[in-house]
Amino acid sequence: MSEQIRQLAQSLLEHGHQELTALERGLLERLSRRQPLSRDPHADYEEGLTFGQRLADRIARFGGSWSFIILFMLVLVAWVALNTIVLLRHPFDPYPFVFLNLILSMLAAVQAPVIMMSQNRQAEKDRVTAAHDYEVNLKAELEIMSLHEKMDRMRDEQMASLLVQQQQQLAMIERLLHERTAR
Repeated sequence: MSEQIRQLAQSLLEHGHQELTALERGLLERLSRRQPLSRDPHADYEEGLTFGQRLADRIARFGGSWSFIILFMLVLVAWVALNTIVLLRHPFDPYPFVFLNLILSMLAAVQAPVIMMSQNRQAEKDRVTAAHDYEVNLKAELEIMSLHEKMDRMRDEQMASLLVQQQQQLAMIERLLHERTAR
């Protein structure tokens, strides 16, 4: 059975590819051993992340949330109110809020690369997921082809059996007709 699947897979893959990739070879090995492909590619990917990568992802997730936007607006309003209303005589950052602009620029300078790193990791995670989806789809296609082959073989065997039965019945009918005409 596994040899038939292997030959089937080889013929399927040769139509579009000259050589099997490592991914396809691994898939065919698991298929021939009847090993399941079900795994969580996200969990596998997450296990390999360093502390810095996880931290960058959390920062990017928070930086792109409504919580961050609302908190940021509250800080800006508080900063402006503190320097224009509360500390009217001795503000630590008077209008035009140069110190606030400096802090915002530094925040943007740090946050942009962190978000880009997180996006790069997300793209890598998407590639891992796409590769897993490809494996699962290819295995499903090979299994379906194997089932089609089994069904065709069963149908052929059934047809051969029916033909043999029909020939036996025809021979029996001919014998009965011969006996009847001989009387």
